[in-house]
Amino acid sequence: MSRFQLPSPPRNEATSCGSMLQELQDLWDEIGETDLERDRMILQLEQECLNIYRKKVDQARKQKADLHQILAEGEAEVSLVISALGERESLMRLEKPKGSLKEQVAALKPLLEELRRKKEERIREFTDVQLQIVRICAEIAGLAHLESPATFKVDEGDLTIKRLGELKSQLHELQLDKNLRLKKVNALVESIHELCMVMSVELNKTLSEVHSCFSNSRNNHSKSISNDTLARLGGTVHALKQEKLQRLKKLQDLGSTLIELWNLMDTPVDEQKRFDHVTSLISATSDAVTCNGCLALDVIEQVGIEADRLNVLKASKMKELVLKKQSELEEIYRSVHMDVESDTDRQILINFIDSGKADLCELLGGMENRIEKAKEQASSRKEILEKVEKWKIASEEERWLDDYERDQNRYNTGRGVHKNLKRAEKARILVSKIPSMIENLSAKIRAWEQEKGIPFMYDKVRLLDTLEEYAALRQQKEEEKRRSREQKKLQEQQTAEQEALYGTKPSPMRQFPVKKPLGQSSNVNMAVGTPTGRRVSTPLSRHGFASSGKDKKEIGKGNAVIPVNYVALPKDILSP
Repeated sequence: MSRFQLPSPPRNEATSCGSMLQELQDLWDEIGETDLERDRMILQLEQECLNIYRKKVDQARKQKADLHQILAEGEAEVSLVISALGERESLMRLEKPKGSLKEQVAALKPLLEELRRKKEERIREFTDVQLQIVRICAEIAGLAHLESPATFKVDEGDLTIKRLGELKSQLHELQLDKNLRLKKVNALVESIHELCMVMSVELNKTLSEVHSCFSNSRNNHSKSISNDTLARLGGTVHALKQEKLQRLKKLQDLGSTLIELWNLMDTPVDEQKRFDHVTSLISATSDAVTCNGCLALDVIEQVGIEADRLNVLKASKMKELVLKKQSELEEIYRSVHMDVESDTDRQILINFIDSGKADLCELLGGMENRIEKAKEQASSRKEILEKVEKWKIASEEERWLDDYERDQNRYNTGRGVHKNLKRAEKARILVSKIPSMIENLSAKIRAWEQEKGIPFMYDKVRLLDTLEEYAALRQQKEEEKRRSREQKKLQEQQTAEQEALYGTKPSPMRQFPVKKPLGQSSNVNMAVGTPTGRRVSTPLSRHGFASSGKDKKEIGKGNAVIPVNYVALPKDILSP
């Protein structure tokens, strides 16, 4: 037997291999193979066996390496997924599998599949959130084409809950912004709707000009919420509001024109009622006008046609209207005592109209301007005229008081004496205020003249000159009173001296007139009771300053009720 022995077969194949080797030996014996040939063939067989074992070993080593690689890759993937998911604590608690490589791989496989499932779920969450963010951002930016989920990629390196929470927070803010924008869009669309209804403007056409999304759909999710859309909607609302304001102003002007023409031509109320929907808007603000179709173009056109019709009728009555305005102007001037040549101005105006060269509309407009200026002038004179009226009343009371104090019968008893006493007391108080009245009134007039650059005229006379003349006359009258009192005092002293020398005294009965019987004529009584002293003329009477009817009535009444036998006591005696 050769020194080369075949490798021992495995135990489970020992019987079959031994039988085959014995059969090979028998075949070689029968063939007559030499030992050298047999050794060569056995060596060849042994080499083939070694090659087979070597291949198996290489395969086993490769399988081991593959298992190590699979295990390493699995562990690395586990680490990466856990790191991406942010579950580092799970990685720290993860124990390395024990046993053979196949057992380790088998133990790692369920964990890896679980982590892959979690990763896929997390990727889906990220994809959903980020896709919503991208879509909302695209809506806000006004982009028409949105990114599809198939082309959208998620950063798989950071799939942590923290990152997902940040994205959800960002999504929440964007959703709030979107909702706010939707509310603004809805509010602007509603405003456009209301404005279009008021002015009878086509709503769909107006909205489609802003954005095509408003043409057919009313779904909130299909409405554009971009900055451009909001700006265009805001611009449309502003433009419609301006249009509404212009239409309202035009309709108010036409309504005012109608009312003016109705008043001028005495239009029947039934005919005026046809335009109540127009005249009711004359004092209305733009925001208060919400009635459907009230500012439509056809409404404005109808009112314009009516105004034109009335203007044609007005032209035939223009002369009457112009003269009516002239009367109004004259009345304004007369009411504030301004100089006006009514007859001359009216005749000039009539001649100008009859000549046919006058543009009556322009003339009427000029009259309106003159009336406005006259009203402004009258308004600027109002405060001074009120003070003039007070001064006139005070000066009338002063004249009455002078007459009353010169009346020698004022101390006689009779009916109405107490009324005259009260009036005299009030008159003395009012007269004492005349100097301050004149001073204040003069200051007001000087300020007015300085501001206007013209003298303040009152019934064709400069009022300041009248006041100065009145003040001079009043001072002269006061001086006369003072001299009269001194002369009276001198006479009393002379009388007292005569009494001291002669011891005689005039009878008191001779100082008073004899009381008349009750049956005498009232004219006689009035003659006796009326003061007969000299009356000092004032600028009021010389320049035509007429007192009011009430003052005249009171003054006449006061003089008429003075009886011949009343007695009035001086103020100092009446004092307690």
